Amino acid sequence: MNEPSTESDHTARDATNQSNQLFETPRLDETTAALCLNLVPGVGPRIYADLIETFGSAAGALAAAPADLRNVNGVGSKLVSAIVSAPETINVAQQLAICKENQIEILDRDSEKYPVPLSEIYDPPSILFSRGTLLPADNLAIAIVGSRHATNYGIKTASRLARGLAMAGFTIVSGLARGIDAAAHHGAMEAGGRTLAVLGGGHLRLYPAEHAELAKRISSQGAVLTESLPESAPKNGSFPRRNRIVSGLSLGVIVVEAAQRSGALISARLAMEQGREVFAVPGRIDNRMSRGCHQLLKDGAKLVESIDDVLEELGPLATPTQIDSETEIRHPAELKLSDQESLVLNAIKIDATEFDLIMEQTGLPASRVLSTISVLEMRRLVKRVSGTALVRV
Repeated sequence: MNEPSTESDHTARDATNQSNQLFETPRLDETTAALCLNLVPGVGPRIYADLIETFGSAAGALAAAPADLRNVNGVGSKLVSAIVSAPETINVAQQLAICKENQIEILDRDSEKYPVPLSEIYDPPSILFSRGTLLPADNLAIAIVGSRHATNYGIKTASRLARGLAMAGFTIVSGLARGIDAAAHHGAMEAGGRTLAVLGGGHLRLYPAEHAELAKRISSQGAVLTESLPESAPKNGSFPRRNRIVSGLSLGVIVVEAAQRSGALISARLAMEQGREVFAVPGRIDNRMSRGCHQLLKDGAKLVESIDDVLEELGPLATPTQIDSETEIRHPAELKLSDQESLVLNAIKIDATEFDLIMEQTGLPASRVLSTISVLEMRRLVKRVSGTALVRV
């Protein structure tokens, strides 16, 4: 039986009818609708996802009838009224103008640029505000996190690991904080690799402020991301939320120096909950910044001394990954290969491939094939099964 109509229903329905007009020709684009819905107080990632699942799009949710909105889990009468009136009460145009003026791209979860690994976690951000460029290759990422009060040992270790992993083809993800985070970003860029920084506040309220130049560099060799509005100030509670994005973007998280109560340990816990790998770097037993890492190791985290420990744990991808319309990879390290290295690698099959056949297919002289195979072996992309045959790992 249908519920009897109430005065509030008529009021909400009138507001809905007005909002419907906004989505008629020319229809509000989905990114703008997604931003509008995301700005409704009370619509968090889970309710947002349920609304999209129920109504097919943000525009559909904004145009939905009050009675239909009430059927969505977690949506009460107050939130119903806020949603149906959102197109008139929320100044989306202002936020769009701020983003345009400051070269901030808005990515909703239907955007082709929205990171695939992040979309697969329990509560992915409804909207990402991005400065820089996200590439399909960034789906192969490793996070490096740790203490803001890092020792010299921690800084050097984070930088070394980031450089090595970037050279192997990984994008390095971290949180732009002082200490380990900054060292990880710097290490990746020094190696000519890509890095992603995730903020706890908005782009225009950068924290810490002294990392403004670092953020600018990162946006030229990757992207700076946040789910917060551009002018939102960072809050204590926003950093744990930020950490789920750091781990969600990554295949695994490496913790370098962390006290027993540390945001880096929150990232590690979230990584485990998201099905990501967790790695930890051991330190001195008399250093309190080692205690968090040592506890992770006791709990089963993979001990990391070099990037080999990471590569061995991740190994080849379970299934080949398409990074663009023409390129498929089986291992993250393939992203950094030269044209010649790719040519030789593609001539080597998963079944034993004779050296003479590799020469024939590549058209390269024996000396160049041999030197290239040595590089591919060091990168753990191929291995010898006999004196004259190799297989692709």
